[in-house]
Amino acid sequence: MVFAGQVAADRPDGGAPGPESATERIRVRYNGDDYSAEPIAKGAAYEIFSTEPGAGFLRNPRPGARKPYRRFVPAVEINVIEGRAPIPAEQPLSAPLSRNLSWSAVHALSQSRRNVDDELVARIRLSAKIFRGTRMVKVLSGRQLAGHLHGWLPQGFCYREFDVAHLRTPAELSVLRSDGDDGRADPVVFALRWRAIDPSDYQAPFAADFGGLVRMAPGDRLGSPVLGTGFAPSGQHVIPEFVTANLADLPLTAFAELVAYTDDGTEVVLYRYLPEQRAWGRMFGPQWRGLFAAVPGIAPEQEYFVIPPAPTRLMGRHHGAEYEAIADPPGEFRVLAKTRAARYAVESLSRRTPYLGWRRAPCTVVRDEGDWLRVRLVRPDIESITRLGAGCIERGIYEAWAPRAETAGYREVDIEYDLRNPAA
Repeated sequence: MVFAGQVAADRPDGGAPGPESATERIRVRYNGDDYSAEPIAKGAAYEIFSTEPGAGFLRNPRPGARKPYRRFVPAVEINVIEGRAPIPAEQPLSAPLSRNLSWSAVHALSQSRRNVDDELVARIRLSAKIFRGTRMVKVLSGRQLAGHLHGWLPQGFCYREFDVAHLRTPAELSVLRSDGDDGRADPVVFALRWRAIDPSDYQAPFAADFGGLVRMAPGDRLGSPVLGTGFAPSGQHVIPEFVTANLADLPLTAFAELVAYTDDGTEVVLYRYLPEQRAWGRMFGPQWRGLFAAVPGIAPEQEYFVIPPAPTRLMGRHHGAEYEAIADPPGEFRVLAKTRAARYAVESLSRRTPYLGWRRAPCTVVRDEGDWLRVRLVRPDIESITRLGAGCIERGIYEAWAPRAETAGYREVDIEYDLRNPAA
């Protein structure tokens, strides 16, 4: 990618120039043509503008825009030829391209289950890394959005925002849905966005570790099949996917967001997580209430959604005492406290997750209702889900209610994070 410094006279979207427009102007070259552009998702992708319609371009919804068409493209596919562009924080997926290995060949390798043990596929997939502070995304249906507003945590299949920031419409994002309606063209789709605390919280869904999901029959799963190559099924894109470690819940990070994407590519921040209040705070105005037509049981005018404590939580130590903690990665980790004076920085941090065994299957605990526990399979396969009578909640996630008296080996496992390592 080329970075050059040059100034512009008007706004990239064709609107009226503002006082800061001289420092905002960026021009990029994409597919041999030059466009004015704006970076999105901290430079992971670009919104490019055109006066003429073209393949892949959408209507620009900005009032009075002189360039009425726009398109979203990955940063790795464009060259910045004018202006100061942000340097993306993440590393792009890399492959040893040559005359014998084109990008279309890499796509074919990523989509074939015959390549689940291929060393080249694994090497390409593992070039997509997560660091402390990496922005993660999980695409949601209306039902899943309602679940997160009532306390669901990040779980299961997810993606680096860097790899999917150019997918902005419900049709484009449908390939990432996990609710079983990945082929449905809704006018709006939702997403959860948060920041990674540590790479150890995520795994690549290779067949060697998740063979049960790879072999799962269509009637026993929701969403797209799990290929076992570590890539999402897609006829067009090469998207590295991740799963939360052991398919367990992860604690929400400070200021996580629930967002909506409309059919013109507009992103609307709906709610932001307020960790001291343990609540989602509403961020959108009344003009967006129509987005909630497909969200069951949610009143869009409600300002706060207080969520209950979950079995999985962050724990930190301060001066030898243990407290529940808040993560604001990449650099801030502190005691959970409502008063500012008590928000001490923690000296150590860990994710505490309860595990147990039920009917010879290892599980995590996602809800504790006294005599009954809601458990989730760590390594789902057809035999274990049949033995437990587990249901598929979403792609890769199988849960059941277990009588506490029938379970064994209940224990809380602390996954320690190395806060001294800033490169984690």
